[in-house]
Amino acid sequence: MMPRICFVESQTYSVLNPESSIISTGGEAVQHSLLAREFANQGWTVNVVCLDVGQEDGEYLDGITIRKTYRRRAGLPGFRFLYPRVFKLWQALKKADADVYYQSCAGFTTGVVAKFAKRHGRKMIFRVAHDTDCVPGQQLIKTSRDRWLYEYGLRSADLISVQSDVQAKALEKYYALPSVNVKMIVQSPKESLTGERDIDVLWVNNLRAFKRPDIVWDIATQLPNVNIVMIGGRMRGDEKLYQDTESAATKLPNLTFLGAVPYSEVNSYFARAKLFLNTSDSEGFPNSYLQAWIRGVPVVSYFDPDGLIASQRIGAKVATQNDFCEPIERLLRSAEERNESGARARQFANDNYSPAAIVQQYRELFESKFGVDPDND
Repeated sequence: MMPRICFVESQTYSVLNPESSIISTGGEAVQHSLLAREFANQGWTVNVVCLDVGQEDGEYLDGITIRKTYRRRAGLPGFRFLYPRVFKLWQALKKADADVYYQSCAGFTTGVVAKFAKRHGRKMIFRVAHDTDCVPGQQLIKTSRDRWLYEYGLRSADLISVQSDVQAKALEKYYALPSVNVKMIVQSPKESLTGERDIDVLWVNNLRAFKRPDIVWDIATQLPNVNIVMIGGRMRGDEKLYQDTESAATKLPNLTFLGAVPYSEVNSYFARAKLFLNTSDSEGFPNSYLQAWIRGVPVVSYFDPDGLIASQRIGAKVATQNDFCEPIERLLRSAEERNESGARARQFANDNYSPAAIVQQYRELFESKFGVDPDND
C-alpha cells in the first residue's frame, strides 16, 4: 500500500476544480494543487483539506480526495474560532488519515495541524510561503492567539521546507530551526507560445498593500506608450485598494485592470506578455515568476529571491521601488535582449522546477526523515 499524504491549504479547491465559483487564489494554492496531482500520478493516496466553498465532502478530482472544512464566514463572532474552524479542520484532518500532513501559509492552521499530527503519531511538514513567516512579529497574522499557534506549529513540525536560502537563514537566526530548501513546481504551458505578444507589461497579484499596485499606476503615468495589464483579486481588509486600482485604470488609457481571473485562464495572459512586473515590498518565491519564466517572459522586479533574476539574467532586478521605468523601456525597446533573456528564463525553469524532480526530492526526505518508503511497501 502506497503512503498517504494530505495537503492543507484553504484555497486549493479553486485551482483543482476550474468550475469552482472562487476565483482569487494565491501561489501556495497553485503549488499544493501541482504537488497533489504529481503525488497522485505516482500512485500515492492523496487528500486535500481546504475551505468549504459548496463542494461535496469526499469529492474525487484527478486522483485526489477533497476534504472540506468550514465556510470562511460561518459561525458566531467570538465563537467561530473553535466552532466551526478548529473543530471542522480537525475532523477533516482525521478523515484524511494520512501518514504525512503538508501545510503552508503562516496562521493558526499550522498549530492545529501540528497538534493533530503529534496526537495521532503522524508526520507534519510546514512549507514556508513568505519571507515574513520566518521573522517573529512580521508574519501576516492578525491576532496574538493565531501567532502563538503558528509558532507552536512551526517549532513542532517534523520538517520545515523553505523556498530560498534567505528563508533558511532567517529561520536559523530567529527560531534556531533547521530547514530544507526544496524548489517549487512549474506547470508546463498548455497554451500556444507562438501567438502575438500584445501585452507590453503584465502584473498579476492579489490586491494587498504590500504588493504595491500603486507603483504600477505611477509606471503607467510615466510610460504612457506602454500597454500594462493588471490582474488581481479583492482581498479582505484591502477593499479600498481594489477600488483605487479600478479608478486608476479608468483614468489611464494605457492601463487595463481585469480584476480577478481564474488560474485556469490567467496563464493565457502570461503567454501574451512581453514582460512580467512584480512590485511587492516582500514575497516568498512568487509562483507568478515560474508562470512567466516557463513561457519565456523576463521578470522585472525589486524582489529577487536568492538573486536568481540577476545571476541568471532572466529579467531585471531594480535597486529601489522608484527604478522600474528604465529597465522596462530598455527591454521593450530591444527585442533581441528581451528574447535572449526570455529564452534563458524558459530554459532555467525547465531545468530546475520539474514536477518529477521536486516530488522525488520530497520522497527522499520522507524516507530519510520519516522512514516512509513507498518502494518497499
